[in-house]
Amino acid sequence: MPKMKSKASAKKRFTTTGTGKLKRRHAYKSHILTKKSTKRKRNLGYATIVDKADVKAVKDMLQC
Repeated sequence: MPKMKSKASAKKRFTTTGTGKLKRRHAYKSHILTKKSTKRKRNLGYATIVDKADVKAVKDMLQC
């Protein structure tokens, strides 16, 4: 049986931290930035950890 393929889109969007958690970027930072406050745009720039409820689905996409 051939190897399972990882989802290419998930490979581009998520990275694994040293402790095994999944890191992601925030949405809503790509366009229509004039109406968003500076504080909101700054906070969207930082990466964050994937929520516990979504970890299983993301790991399935990544074939971890």
